[in-house]
Formats: sequence, structure tokens, C-alpha cells
Amino acid sequence: MSTARHFASPAEALGYALTLHQNGRHAECGAVCRAILAVQPDHHGASFLLGVTAFALGRAEESQRCLALTIALKPDLADACLNLALLRRRRGRPAEAAALQARAVRLAPGQADAGPVIALGAMLREAGRPTASRAALRRAVAQAPDDAEAWRESGHALRDAGEPGAAATAYGRAYRLDPGRTESLGDQLHAALSHCDWAGYDDLCREMLAVIDSGRGIALPLLTLMIDTGPAQQDRAARHFHRAVVQPLALPQAAVPAAPPPGGGKLTVAYLSADFHEHATAYLAAELFELHDRNRVRVVACSYGPDDGSPMRRRLKAAFDAFHDIRGCDADAVRARLAAEGVHILVDLKGYTQHVRFDLLARRLAPVQVAYLGYPGTLGGDVMDYVIGDRFVTPPEHQPHYRERLAILPDSYQVNDRRRPLDAPVPDRAACGLPPDGFVFCAFNAPFKITPSLFGLWMRVLARVPGSVLWLQQPGGDGADNLRRQAARRGVDPGRLVFAPHRPQAGHLARYRLADLFLDSFPYTGHTTVSDALWMGLPVVTRMGDTFASRVAAGLLNAAGLPETVTASFDGYETLAVRLAGDPATLAGYRRRLDAGRATAPLFDSPRFTRHLESAYRTMWDRHAAGLPPESFTVPPL
Repeated sequence: MSTARHFASPAEALGYALTLHQNGRHAECGAVCRAILAVQPDHHGASFLLGVTAFALGRAEESQRCLALTIALKPDLADACLNLALLRRRRGRPAEAAALQARAVRLAPGQADAGPVIALGAMLREAGRPTASRAALRRAVAQAPDDAEAWRESGHALRDAGEPGAAATAYGRAYRLDPGRTESLGDQLHAALSHCDWAGYDDLCREMLAVIDSGRGIALPLLTLMIDTGPAQQDRAARHFHRAVVQPLALPQAAVPAAPPPGGGKLTVAYLSADFHEHATAYLAAELFELHDRNRVRVVACSYGPDDGSPMRRRLKAAFDAFHDIRGCDADAVRARLAAEGVHILVDLKGYTQHVRFDLLARRLAPVQVAYLGYPGTLGGDVMDYVIGDRFVTPPEHQPHYRERLAILPDSYQVNDRRRPLDAPVPDRAACGLPPDGFVFCAFNAPFKITPSLFGLWMRVLARVPGSVLWLQQPGGDGADNLRRQAARRGVDPGRLVFAPHRPQAGHLARYRLADLFLDSFPYTGHTTVSDALWMGLPVVTRMGDTFASRVAAGLLNAAGLPETVTASFDGYETLAVRLAGDPATLAGYRRRLDAGRATAPLFDSPRFTRHLESAYRTMWDRHAAGLPPESFTVPPL
């Protein structure tokens, strides 16, 4: 056989190709492998090395074809299964990835490295097989008890199985074994907060702040919103996370195909999310997609989350002009689909929240890209051109803390669905575990938003309002018992805490009718929960801070016409909550105002919100079409 140089045999050529690969000369290596396959198409060594080389060059499709061919030629080659499993995982095909990984582990049972078993546990978890995942990870921990990654993945599996206490222990072990992997610290804090275990809260927070301020590791951006951080710290953490985790997934790519400039015609806007099903984001945004003016905007969905077959899923599919299920599509395929749709603006609805696909956040998939709704903060990179906010959550003076440019809406950044259930039957107090009388404080925000200082404030409020109870969302694991112990430590009868289990949306909203006053969380204030409370006519007391996440509820209250219940400190919050509990006339007036506001308040004027958002999109596109860089702007009110 012959290539650019002459070889006595395919084996000699393959040896030379391997040397080229090891020296980073991947294109030349690929050329030699193709020459071998031209002479001997069933040469599994050449097809395998070509698959590895194609992956190194960012040619995912070619790599998959070559590795699949290798497995067909040599079914017992574990390394081919491992590499193809990785590719299937990156393409969002967890079930296929897990099957290939399991095959590789079976083919090499005596392998000293626990890595393949750890990866198998992770893939099984992603494929929705929690029992098998935990079994694999127990094996990995037994095989390598000092492997930090085995403990970290075990933490993920335990978290997803609804065992936050055990997950926090696993994450803590992972961090002690590898303090350089600071993500485990954030995971430990989140797991502990999820079941309201504050035993090491202060130490964990101090260590996380030290990680952020020193830049010595990764602080999970979502976790930075839950503790006492300022906007500059959140920005610093997000930038570091983007550089370390997201940016490496930005493979070399050609320029984004330019969508035909619409002039004054229609814009094509694509919404990207994993939450197009029964989810808080969908509960807020469903009507937005329906209300877009089809004379001005064509709307496309790109969904990489589950199809739960729910009424909400069916409603969303009907709301878009085109609905693409992109599960299993890699970033290049998504990009090609958006280009085929002629998308001008891509709106990401996830940010750094659960189930986000970092490979999509790493790439420029459309000419203009926008962060909206799902994540209250900066993503720390320059792939997103704009973040949509309002004068409360993103005032102009906060621009230095964002890589994105601020697009400031005039009322509230948060859209609301006027079709959310309002008239479901109201349960009686006994059915909800509430006492027959007494004042009911409601705090339905997620348990991980409860901090020790906030809970202490709530207990002081209960102590000052005799006969009152605090109605909370049911925490995971043994979280309810943890909160009862904390109440007793603060001198409050644990029986004054009542826990609400999960209910479908209509039944959940109906429960708000039984509460007298909603107590908001801080520093991560309520988003959908606060809108739900206001929609149901329940007044909310909140504290406004200095960051996006700590200002959302304040913005919602202003847009709902109830600014009087926004406070600037915990002292003010406590004083107001106690005063309102003793002032039924004022509370009744607030309720009447909120009830009337369903038809008049900007927060629930979804058509007005949609026109403002379309105006923002037009401003973004007009700047792009004129060759101008993104720039902050404020949308004038209608």
C-alpha cells in the first residue's frame, strides 16, 4: 500500500498514524487512516483511530460513524464502546450512552481504573435509571474509596433519588478528597439547604465566598445566588464558571449563517429550553408564545427536555409556529436547524439551572442571542448579547456586573399567564393540616431558599403573633424534622410549622386562599411563587437586596400595584409582617387591590408585556442589521 510515504503493510501504516496522533498531527493521522481503509475496509484499528482523530478535530458525526464501524468489526473492543458512549452522551442520548458504557465495563471487568464504572453510574442517572445508577456507583466507591469523582457522582445519584442528606455527606467526602474540585462544595451546600440542614452552613458559606474572591476554583453560579453575595461576586463567579466549564465546549465553527434581514418585516425568534412541559417556566411563559403578534414575529421552539404528554406540553406545541424536539441533536445540528428556520434571535430560557445543556450555551447558534427568565443573573460569557430585565432587577447602574447588555423592560421582566387556574375548589383548613383559626403565614418558596437567618426571623414573627402558624413547602428527606428542631431551638412550638406536599398547579394555587400573608425568601426571592401568590390575591412581604435574584419579588410587587410591602432590611421585614398580622383591615384592602389588579396591573397585562418584549427584539435586531454592537437600552412604555 502507499500514501504520501510508502509502508510495507497496513500495520506499519497504522503505527505511523498512531505516532502522528500522539504528536497532535491529527489531520495527517486521519489521512493515513483513510488510506488504510481504502485498501482494507475492515481494518478495525484504522477505523478506531480515525474515530478518535475525528473527535479531536471536532468532527463528531464522522467520529461516531467510525466508532460504530469499529464496534461492528470488533464487538469486544472496550475502548471503542467507551468513546462512542461519550459521544452519545454529549449528543443528549443518555440511554444509548449508558448501554454502550455498560458494554464497555462488561468487556473489561478487571480494569483497575474505576473511571468507566463512575461514568456508567452518571450515564444511567441521566438515562432515568436511578436504581441501576446507584448500584454502579456503590461498586465504584467500593472499588476506589478515595476517588473524589466516585463520591461526587454518588452525591448526584442520591440527590436525584430524593436523599439530600446522604447526598450532602457524599459531596462533603468528595470535597475533602479533592479540595481543588470546588464544585463539590457548592453541591454540598445545595443538598444541605434542600433538606434544611444548617449544621455547617456558616463554614460552607465562608469557604464558598473565599473560592469566589480568590478565584481558586469553580463556584456554581446558581449557588452564589442563594448566599450573601454581591453583584460583583456573582459576576466574578459566573465569568470563572464560563471560562472553566462552558467555553471549552465551544468547538471551532464557521460564522453563523446570516438570517435574511427582515427590514420592517417579521422577525423569527427561537426559544430554547428544557422546560417545555409541566414546569414553573412554562407556567409563566405559555401565554407569551400564544400572544406574539404573527404579523411581526414568527416563534420557534427548540426543546431538549422531556415530553411528559401533559396538557401544558400540548398547549405549548400548539402555541409555536414550529416546535422542534432537539433531544439527541448536538450543537451543530441545532445550529443547522435554526439556520434552516431563518432564526434572527435565539432566546435561552435556562441559563445556569438544572438540565441546562452547556454545549448549546457555549456556541453562537443565531445572529443575536438573548438570556431570559430562567436564570436571574449574568452567564459570565459574551455568547449571549443581551439579558432581559427591568428597572428593579437590572437597573442601568448594574451594567458593569454583566457581560451581556441590559435590555430593560418598563414594567416587569417577568411574563405571566392569565390562563393560570384561579377557580379550583378551595380545600378546608383541616384537609391542609392547618388549625381551625389563627393567622396563617405562608412561605411556599423552595426549601433550599431558606437560610438560618431568615428562619430565625420567621420564628420571631411567630413568637410575636400568638396563635399563628407558618405554612411551608414540604422539604426533601428529613427536612421537616430539621425545621421542627430549629423551631424548638428558637423557643417556638414545632407544631406551629405546617408542611404542604406537592400538588398539581390548580390544587396548589387554590391553597393560597387559606393563607393570610406570604413571607418571601431572601437573598433568593420568590419568582413564580410570588406571582402565584399575587395572582391569587395574597399579599407578600419581601426584602429587596442588591442582586437580580434578591430584587425579583420587589419588582413583581411594584408591577402588581403593591409597593407598600417591599422592605429594605430584615428589621423592616419583621416589623411589617407583625404589623400586618394585627391589621386585618389593611390586609383586606391589599387583597381587594390585588383582586382588581388581575385585570389592570402591568404584572398581569400579558398583551402589554408581549408588545414591550417584541419592541426589545426589534431594537436588538435593528442594531445587529446596522452592523452595530449590542448596547444597553430601555424599552419605552406603551
